[in-house]
Amino acid sequence: MEKLVRNNILAVTPYVSGKPIEETKRELGLREVVKLASNENALGPSPKAVEAIKKALPRLNRYPDSQGFYLKKKLAKVLRLGADNFVLGNGSDELIDIVIRTFVEDDENVVTADLTFLEYGIVSSVNARKVVKVPLRYFKYDLEALRKKIDRKTKVVFIANPNNPTGTYVTRCELEEFLFGLPANVIVVLDEAYDSFIDTDDFPFGINYIKKANVLVFKTFSKAYGLAGLRLGYAVGRPELISFMERVRQPFNVNSLAQAAACAALDDRNFLRKTRAEVLRGKEYLYAALRGLGIACVQSAANFLLVDTGRDGVGVFRELLKLGVIVRDMKQYGLKNFVRVTVGTRRENEKFVTALKKVLSRPA
Repeated sequence: MEKLVRNNILAVTPYVSGKPIEETKRELGLREVVKLASNENALGPSPKAVEAIKKALPRLNRYPDSQGFYLKKKLAKVLRLGADNFVLGNGSDELIDIVIRTFVEDDENVVTADLTFLEYGIVSSVNARKVVKVPLRYFKYDLEALRKKIDRKTKVVFIANPNNPTGTYVTRCELEEFLFGLPANVIVVLDEAYDSFIDTDDFPFGINYIKKANVLVFKTFSKAYGLAGLRLGYAVGRPELISFMERVRQPFNVNSLAQAAACAALDDRNFLRKTRAEVLRGKEYLYAALRGLGIACVQSAANFLLVDTGRDGVGVFRELLKLGVIVRDMKQYGLKNFVRVTVGTRRENEKFVTALKKVLSRPA
C-alpha cells in the first residue's frame, strides 16, 4: 500500500491529541475524569455563544456565509481594522495550511523552533516543504538563532507567541529587533492563540506590526472563548496578503454555527474577563502547589504549565490517568521528564495536585 502514497507522507508523524474524557472513562472504568491536557477553557463556552448557536440551528439547511461577512465586520470593529484584514479558518491548523499553500514554493523552506506547536512542521511536511528547526534557548524562542537560519529559500517563519508547549514568550524588543531588516520575501506568522492570558507589559501584540512588515497574526476562539469544538480561527494581515490567502481558502470552510457563536462571543466581555481571572488565579495556585512538592515548572504566559516531574513523563501521565486526571505527556516533543497541564477550575487544579502528589510518592 505504501507505493500508493506520496513519499513525503511516509515520513510524517501524525499529531497526537489530548486523550478524550469519555475514552478514558471507558478504558479505565472511571466515573469522574478531569481533562487538563488540551488547553481548553475549563469554564466551558461563552453563554452568549451557546444562545447564538441555538438561534442558528433552524437555518442548518443553508450553506454558511462563505465570506463570513458579519464575523469579519465584528472583528474589524473590535480590533479597529478593516474587514479585508481578516481571513477565517477552520481552526489555526487550516490557517497554517493556507499560508504554506499560498506563499511557499516547492523549493522554498519554512523556519520555526524545534519545540513548538507541532502542526507547523507536520503541515509543512504534508505539503512537501522543507522545515528548518531551531533549538529553543531556556525554553524560549531564540530569535537571533532563528534569524541565522533564514536563507534565500526561506519564505515563512512561524513563531508561537506565547509558545506551546512551554508557555514562554518573546518580548517587544526581541521581536522588533528580529523584524528589522528581515528580507522582503519573508513572511513572519505570529501565532497568538493564548494572547488573552497575557499578564505582562512587554508582550508584542502582532496587530501592531502588520503594517510595518510582512506579518500575519493567528488568533483563535478555541481557548479563552471556549469554542474549541467549533474549530474557528482567523488570520490578520495586510489586505494584499489576505487577498492571496482567500484564493486558496476553501469555500464554506467555517460553518454557520461557528460564525454565529463567534460573533456573540466577541460581545461577551464579562465571560472573557471571568476566564482570564480564573486562569491567572489558577496559575498562582499551581505555582505554589508545585513548589510545595519540590517540582519545577516553566514560567508561563499562557493557560498551561510545562512541568518537570523529575521522572519518566509518560509514566507519570499514565499513573495520573488511573486517578482520573488527564494531562499531556511530552513524548512527541522530546521532553522525557515533562508533562503539560492546563489550568483548570480550582477543583480540577486541586484534583491534579492531589493526584500528582500521590503518583510522586510512589517509587519511580
